[in-house]
Amino acid sequence: MPAAPPTDLRSLSREQLEAEVRQLRAHSASLAQMFEQAPSFIALLNGPEHRFTLTNTAFQRLVDQRDAVGRTVAEALPDAAAQGYVNLLDGVYQSGITHTAMGSRYDVQAIPSGPIKERYLDFVYQPVTDARGTVSGIFVEGHDVTERTVAEVALRASEARYRTLFESIDVGFCIIEMRFEGDRAVDYLIVEANPAFERQTGADLVGRWTSEFAPDLERHWFDTYGLVALTGEPAHFEHFAEVFGRWFDVRALRSGEPGTNRVAVFFSDVTQRKASEQRAEAGERELRLIADALPVLISFIDADHVYRFANKAYDDWFSMPAAEIVGRDVRDLLGPGAYAERKAFIDRALAGEAVTFELDWPHRDGRHRVAEVRYLPRRSANERVDGFHVFVQDVTARKQTEAELERQVAARTAERDQVWQASSDMLGVANLDGTFVSLNPAWSATLGWTDAEMKARPFLDLVHLDDLASTEAAADGLVRGEPQHTFENRCRHKDGGYVWLSWNAVLRDGQIFASVRDVTKVKRQAETLLQTEEALRQSQKMEAVGQLTGGLAHDFNNLLAGISGSLELMQTRMSQGRMGDLERYMTVAQGAAKRAAALTHRLLAFSRRQTLDPKPTNVNRLVTDMEELVRRTVGPAIHLEVVGLAGIWPALIDPGQLENALLNLCINARDAMPEGGRITIETANKWMDDAGARRHDMPPGQYLSVCVTDTGTGMSADLMTKVFEPFFTTKPLGEGTGLGLSMVYGFARQSGGQVRIYSEVGEGTTVCLYLPRHYGEAEEDDGTRQLPEVERASQGQTVLIVDDEPSVRMLVTEVLEDLGYTAIEAADSVAGLKVLQSDVRIDLLVTDVGLPGGMNGRQMADAARERRPDLKVLFITGYAENAVLGNGYLRPGMQVLTKPFVLETLASRIKELIAAV
Repeated sequence: MPAAPPTDLRSLSREQLEAEVRQLRAHSASLAQMFEQAPSFIALLNGPEHRFTLTNTAFQRLVDQRDAVGRTVAEALPDAAAQGYVNLLDGVYQSGITHTAMGSRYDVQAIPSGPIKERYLDFVYQPVTDARGTVSGIFVEGHDVTERTVAEVALRASEARYRTLFESIDVGFCIIEMRFEGDRAVDYLIVEANPAFERQTGADLVGRWTSEFAPDLERHWFDTYGLVALTGEPAHFEHFAEVFGRWFDVRALRSGEPGTNRVAVFFSDVTQRKASEQRAEAGERELRLIADALPVLISFIDADHVYRFANKAYDDWFSMPAAEIVGRDVRDLLGPGAYAERKAFIDRALAGEAVTFELDWPHRDGRHRVAEVRYLPRRSANERVDGFHVFVQDVTARKQTEAELERQVAARTAERDQVWQASSDMLGVANLDGTFVSLNPAWSATLGWTDAEMKARPFLDLVHLDDLASTEAAADGLVRGEPQHTFENRCRHKDGGYVWLSWNAVLRDGQIFASVRDVTKVKRQAETLLQTEEALRQSQKMEAVGQLTGGLAHDFNNLLAGISGSLELMQTRMSQGRMGDLERYMTVAQGAAKRAAALTHRLLAFSRRQTLDPKPTNVNRLVTDMEELVRRTVGPAIHLEVVGLAGIWPALIDPGQLENALLNLCINARDAMPEGGRITIETANKWMDDAGARRHDMPPGQYLSVCVTDTGTGMSADLMTKVFEPFFTTKPLGEGTGLGLSMVYGFARQSGGQVRIYSEVGEGTTVCLYLPRHYGEAEEDDGTRQLPEVERASQGQTVLIVDDEPSVRMLVTEVLEDLGYTAIEAADSVAGLKVLQSDVRIDLLVTDVGLPGGMNGRQMADAARERRPDLKVLFITGYAENAVLGNGYLRPGMQVLTKPFVLETLASRIKELIAAV
């Protein structure tokens, strides 16, 4: 409504004027009362120095009742000035712009060094202008919001604590928003979730509807949460969530006001507990089945004499189902008489003692029955006895058996006494000091001493001196509780001779019980048998040697027939002047000679005495280089597969011998698959521990394996025990010498390794070579094996040939002279060393190892190098003892060549050694 126009006081009468004054005073008093009682604090400041002209009661409470009217803010409230409030007033006064502050902190300190009261204020600084519009003061109005602010801070802290709690607890928490169709919940959205919920579900589901991630979720979840959202009634249940495959303990309550359709859900993963409960229930069921199946009365009685468990046997013993037994008092079930009979035992069981006793417990039909009763106390976690288990067993049959046994024992004791007297074995009982307590008559019959004479001295007095220590050791074993079975010693007969005795003795109750037999005749028969067995073994050795030499002679006769026949035909054709066939006969003779050399190499390999030239070898590369040769050899019907381990260790072996061994194994595998099949060559690194090394009969350590596996006919266990024997073969006559596998075995063993066969009839065979690892790098192969073109010797180059075989010296000399070398011959080590110790120029020494003259070729070469340290040496050897040269100990500048050899190879090796720097 519009304001009334101002009244012209001059037009009023005295009475009207007094009434107007009274009205003004009443209005002023009302305004003053309102000003004082206002809940907000109010102050009026005047001038640029901000002098208080007016304050209300609320303002005075704020500043601790300090007198401010007439004083400036800086004078009346120095604490406010120190906190920057005067600066704010200056800004409002100068700018004329109202300043509003919400939740501003004001530390009230009424007196210097006095207590500080922390307050929070919402206030307004509003400029006051005069009639000209100039700022003349500032109106201050505000509210003390300390309690509200403190509550808000506490609330935020509480919310932070609860947020931290929900973020860190293992209980899953989420808020879901239900979607209804009518009053039926059909879907829900995950609005919020803590990390535990995400861990339990295994996914971040916030912001996703259930229909997205679990379209087949059981109806139970929707109905339960929907009921909580509609009614506000909390829900608590355990359920198996198939979508997550886990059990959850779930608590759900409505979040927010009715109609919000939001539900807060707490999940606890109880899968392990449920599994434990299910196992416990299963275990309890199994125990119940076992307890009910046993023919033993089983129950548990608590400390109040009440049955808490009873098995099915109670049906028979009490004519009452077990379910009716549980919960009944022992005194009520047994009756006064039976309870009195058991009371003392029950008291002892409840005191913690295990009790066993027997009593008569007739059957329902009156038949006699003896029961064995056991009370076993049960202790709780605090070790207090909370009851006892009862086990009752019908021992009537056992008691009858015991009675029968006692009767039989008495009868057998009488029989034993008869056996004791009649036994031909010596039976006795002795003390630990060796003196006899009881002896049967067989002692006197065997040793000639009377019973009194045997008991008058310790038994050790009769023991042969050579057997005294072992007899004392056996006696010590008896004292330690170790029975002595078939222990033998010699004891003196009364006539002075000695009798061999075999003892079976045990210690019982501090005495020795012994059964002793005279084995003198048996010992003599055994000695005779050993002599016979030794003669048999010697005969078998001679038979094996005969088999070996017979097979060797057979093969060599065939080869010599080819060589000698070819030579005779060559001689005949030369005398006839028919030179056209000579080359064919020479080829036949050379082929027979090469086969003879291969035969001797195989024999030397089997004996582990062949000459090896070991080199650090990359076995993978060797197998790869052989792959095409093997493929051509086994033929198109055989599929060949090579599996080489990356990072295979090098081996210190003779590469040529390994190639020969692999080729033999592949040929054997081919012959085992006449209809075709598969051969696999596989390499691997193997670490043999102590157990594996014992199984393979080789030292522990690192090895590389080369295995050849076929899918052929396989071998029987009996056949596998013979395959490494020389000249043993399953091939028809004329198709093999029987030295293939024996050569492989000899090569592996001489190389420091082993070979093993794994086979089953019809399932194929695997042969594995185990070769020691070489700790170093493998030598690089130039990839070529052709002999280089041999150049002629330089002027004056001289070679010394030392060999006790004139034909060998002749052949080597012929080759050297053809190449332009000067050749010097020596027939033994003495002559050779004399030349080497002279001043004659020697560029190369070619020598056999097995030389006459007191030292072998190696010793001669080593002695020569003392004078000629750079002397080059080529050992030519075909004798088994020369294998020592191939064990990896040749010095630089030394090489070995195996007899027989191709002359072009000899020439190339000589030139190679002399040319080497």
